[in-house]
Amino acid sequence: QVQLVESGGGLVQAGGSLRLSCAASGRTFGSYTMGWFRQAPGKEHEFVAGISRISSNTYYANSVKGRFTISRDNAKNTVYLQMNSLKPEDTAVYRCAASRYSDYVDLSPNNYHLWGQGTKVTVSS
Repeated sequence: QVQLVESGGGLVQAGGSLRLSCAASGRTFGSYTMGWFRQAPGKEHEFVAGISRISSNTYYANSVKGRFTISRDNAKNTVYLQMNSLKPEDTAVYRCAASRYSDYVDLSPNNYHLWGQGTKVTVSS
């Protein structure tokens, strides 16, 4: 069973940047569509960004377009989320997820079968 290990979260001031990483152990995930989700206090999981397993097409939530960039390095079994111009509203626990079912980026958490443990991002005003 592949495990996803996340890192890169922390405390940052508004306008700052963070780079989140999600590394897979056990097997490669080049055939997986990957996604980043976040959960703010009192909120449900929110789709943030995704990258497809075919052609590596990307898709972003409107709230992060132009600020966040998702990428993947299949040789390293790692997916990244570069987060720039961070806002207090970005504060959340961020989790990466893998889907072996979706050819394209999927906004539904239900279609991802592997999840990381989560890394907390806190953006101060």
